[in-house]
Amino acid sequence: MMSLPNILTISRIVTIPLLAFLLWWPDWRLGYALAYGLYCLMGITDYFDGYLARTSGTVSKLGQFLDPIADKLMIAAVILVLTAQGFLRGPYVGDMHVIAGLIILMREIAVSGLREFLGGLQVSVPVSKLAKWKTTLQLVALGGLILGGAVHGPPCASLAENCGTLANSWIHLVSLASLWGAAALTVITGWDYLRVGLKHMD
Repeated sequence: MMSLPNILTISRIVTIPLLAFLLWWPDWRLGYALAYGLYCLMGITDYFDGYLARTSGTVSKLGQFLDPIADKLMIAAVILVLTAQGFLRGPYVGDMHVIAGLIILMREIAVSGLREFLGGLQVSVPVSKLAKWKTTLQLVALGGLILGGAVHGPPCASLAENCGTLANSWIHLVSLASLWGAAALTVITGWDYLRVGLKHMD
């Protein structure tokens, strides 16, 4: 059913390669600025496809199937490209910020598998409010990392003289802190979903 909400969802999926392309060159600040605008536009369509589907009564099985996939594909693509280009790097711990991104990716895969298992048992797993906060925080964190690339270019592993000052890197540092916050909520919400799943496993 090609309703407007479904078209918006599909548009997010087909736009992901363009987003990855714009993020591919860490020194290309214009590319990161365009990527930030595109990322925000994709986030807006994510809100409106669900809103329009509910208010117009056009919620479809295709939309229910594609919407979470579109979200996970976008998040995974951004995390992987930013990791490859060195944006999950910061002072004091260097590349260890990649662990936060890895936690998020592992949870997304695990929860998808759990939902598929429970779906076969006709058991629904509603999205909790904490999970919505997790999603919001990780979207803000990744958006901030992209914006930091547009404003300051690629980050360095330290705040040495050739990396700029803390004041000049605050967007990147706040975004990394937000990513760790999202990773913490990811563990909590992932465990909540797992507890539900374990009740239906013999």
